Amino acid sequence: MTQADETTAPPPQPPRMAGDGRRDANAATVLRTVLDHGPVARGGVARLSGLSPAAVSRQCTDLSRRGLLRDLPELASGGTVGRPQIPVDLHTGELGGPLAAGVHIGVPASTFGLVDLRGRIVARRTFRHDGIDRRTELPGRVARELGEFLAGRPQGRPLLGVGAMLGGWVDPGAGTVVRHDALGWHHRTLAADLSRALDLPVRLDNHARAIAQSEILFGLPAARRSLVHLFVGNVVDAALGIAGVVHRGPRSGAGDVAHLPVPDSTVPCACGRTGCLEATASDTALAAVAVRRGIIPEPDSMLLWDAAATGDPRADRLLRSRARAVGRAAALLLDVLDPDLVVITEQSSILNSAYLEEIRGAAVDHSHVCDDPERLVSPHAGPGVLPVAAGTVLLNPLFRSPLQG
Repeated sequence: MTQADETTAPPPQPPRMAGDGRRDANAATVLRTVLDHGPVARGGVARLSGLSPAAVSRQCTDLSRRGLLRDLPELASGGTVGRPQIPVDLHTGELGGPLAAGVHIGVPASTFGLVDLRGRIVARRTFRHDGIDRRTELPGRVARELGEFLAGRPQGRPLLGVGAMLGGWVDPGAGTVVRHDALGWHHRTLAADLSRALDLPVRLDNHARAIAQSEILFGLPAARRSLVHLFVGNVVDAALGIAGVVHRGPRSGAGDVAHLPVPDSTVPCACGRTGCLEATASDTALAAVAVRRGIIPEPDSMLLWDAAATGDPRADRLLRSRARAVGRAAALLLDVLDPDLVVITEQSSILNSAYLEEIRGAAVDHSHVCDDPERLVSPHAGPGVLPVAAGTVLLNPLFRSPLQG
């Protein structure tokens, strides 16, 4: 609007909270209350949410029409005066309960999943990228394989859309991968490309932010106050959540910790420095060390985890060393941000709690503010973290504005 427009325009109107805005906000409150406490009667929703019984009744009707809630008359309480209290719950039933699709595009493989409204996995599949040109062929192949996976979903369950996530610099608003060096992707319009190929709505985000949001939506209550999430895979990045909101930054570039210094590390990095976190602790770096030491025959981190699980002491020592490096990096984040919770997505510590204890020990030893190792946790979904978080990319906007779209 120009200055001339501003001088002739009528005074701005107040936000429309009496109409659709308030209705959607109330629906979000009801949906979140049922997520946290369901199955729960409408009267219970009113008490827990602070909304009036009439407002709760209206929103439950709207949300049921959209297939998000369902009545459970078989659980109605008896022996009370008046009408029975019929509980409502999220519609996660096998007959008609909607599903969200998720895809995590990693470097060696992609993970596909279907999750219900509580973030529970209904189906999943791994698609290896062996022999595929990552820069030119991979997007099309992922779309085709994902389409075949979705075609086999349970009949009668509507599909809400697709949540997609990957590492690197991702702009969710534009649906664009700004930079993913390992895949050779720069300014790729991935959300639009997948949406055209699948004929479905697609939302895109960075995987560290998506997992952080998954913890806020489905994980421990402390995550809603404040959390830091550290993702350690072939890509290393992080996310910060405060009061239920994951920080993106003005250019959606928040969370780039690949070059965070790891104390005592002398590993050279492509940036020209030594001791950077990704160069020291990524799956790619770890697998390369394991090959040089003769622990595994090829640079595949899954082989290293298998070797440790079957009792190879060399693999165990290498994974413990990586865990301590991750713990030292976590200590730096703890000292800077002092969050209620630090969530560590690192495969060996998800599969074996002994490596999580190594991370915790190193973090407490090196942190100046944290003397509570229980503040460091693995993702609530455990080995299912990737498909659940990818689905959350789609589900989180739904829980915030359930009547939109």
